[in-house]
Amino acid sequence: MASRELIANRKHAPHHLGRVLVLGLGKSGRAAVAYLLPLLDGRVEALAVAAGARSAASEEFAAEARAAGALVAFGDEAVGVLAAEAGGAFDLCIASPGISQFSAFYEAAAAVSAEVISEVEFAWRESAADSRWVAVTGTNGKTTACALAAHVLAGAGLAAAAVGNIGDPCIEAVAAGRTDVYVAEVSSYQLASTARFAPNVAVLLNITPDHLHWHRSFEAYRDAKLKLLANLPGVPGAVAVLDATNDVVRAEVRRLRALDAGERGFSYVPLGTAAGLTGDMRAACGSDNAAFLDADGTLRVALKGAEHAAARVEELQIKGEHNASNALAVAAAALALGVHESDVAEGLRTFAPLEHRIEPCGSVAGVRCYNDSKATNVDATLKALAAFPEARPVVLLGGDDKGTDLAPLVEAAHAHAGAVVCFGDAGERFAAAFEAADAQAPAGFAAARAAHLADAFDAALALASAGDVVLLSPACASFDEFCSFEERGAAFKTLVADAASALGA
Repeated sequence: MASRELIANRKHAPHHLGRVLVLGLGKSGRAAVAYLLPLLDGRVEALAVAAGARSAASEEFAAEARAAGALVAFGDEAVGVLAAEAGGAFDLCIASPGISQFSAFYEAAAAVSAEVISEVEFAWRESAADSRWVAVTGTNGKTTACALAAHVLAGAGLAAAAVGNIGDPCIEAVAAGRTDVYVAEVSSYQLASTARFAPNVAVLLNITPDHLHWHRSFEAYRDAKLKLLANLPGVPGAVAVLDATNDVVRAEVRRLRALDAGERGFSYVPLGTAAGLTGDMRAACGSDNAAFLDADGTLRVALKGAEHAAARVEELQIKGEHNASNALAVAAAALALGVHESDVAEGLRTFAPLEHRIEPCGSVAGVRCYNDSKATNVDATLKALAAFPEARPVVLLGGDDKGTDLAPLVEAAHAHAGAVVCFGDAGERFAAAFEAADAQAPAGFAAARAAHLADAFDAALALASAGDVVLLSPACASFDEFCSFEERGAAFKTLVADAASALGA
């Protein structure tokens, strides 16, 4: 049985964890097992691993775990087998984020476990009591925001590290013991299985429809994201940074605004308004705190009675209004942790674009090419389209179709792009959407169809001229042709490099 007595210098770590089940052997599952194995015959009475589907990598890891004393089983019936071997129910289950709460696998684990939590929750509980956590979630932008935050904080001299969906698994970083500020990218999957997780700074970027196959409804997806704020009242000095340009997040800002400070229990910083990022909106939002762009494009944060100026938008290396929003959110988070505004500004200026996120990847005969393969939904592509006000790019759209409404994408492409090339399994539906709206297209706009990414790139180059931009921003998953958006982005960069080499450009 698990003990209720807690270790004094941890967030919420029992002296005795009891019987522990790890559900899934993905990246976070393996990290949890590696952390727990040395605790066998001490804090951990029994360690069981329900490994799911077999693979060469999981088989190898499972053999090592068995040799170290863990119980391991594969397949759909793994949980039942392990419960019988372990002597009954489990005190704690740590679930991998890829396993839906509605799956039979998860439900089987929940039925035999006193508590089911995510790896990020477990890591937070095990982390040092005086460590600080910045947790970032949102449908889009969280990886860039996390990387940027870690860059700013490290540049200011803090022992900060990006963890979670970016960098090392949270529990691996906690085990290493080299981090004082954990900057955690947390997904809706991870947040859905949290109970006590309470960051010092919570950053909620945006909430738009995504991952509905996992959550089954937009409401469940939204509620999972909002769990990020649930435990902030228990954290002294906690701050929430909320992107009020997003309709769903703005509704949460309104809810918080209606509460008095005592009811709310934490400070919040609204970022922008429905009209966008520009303009001091403190009066409109009814808040002394705010993050916004002033008239000359300076990032400004008003926080706890002081006003701070960070970098100017034109000084940022990351493109687009969405990245200005990311920079504002990070500035507010860093200032909330006590970082000086000059260090914040320097960190924002020196941060380079991440791979696969409007990443410049070379030129072909004067045509500049950008890899935005991470844009796996329509909302992300809308932001990328708006990031090139000086050009009307030729945009590559398509891949594994998520079945989302294409009307906003067609409208944005007409407003910002010179042409689109629709490819992959989604290509036919995307092309049909543009064909149906042909009467609304601006003069000279072209919509082409291609079978695969390579064909689409060739078609895009044929539509572009020197000085133009070709942008891969697919608005789709990659699984029709590639194993991941990273593989798709790498393939695109290879196509660019090969075409440039062939032309001697």
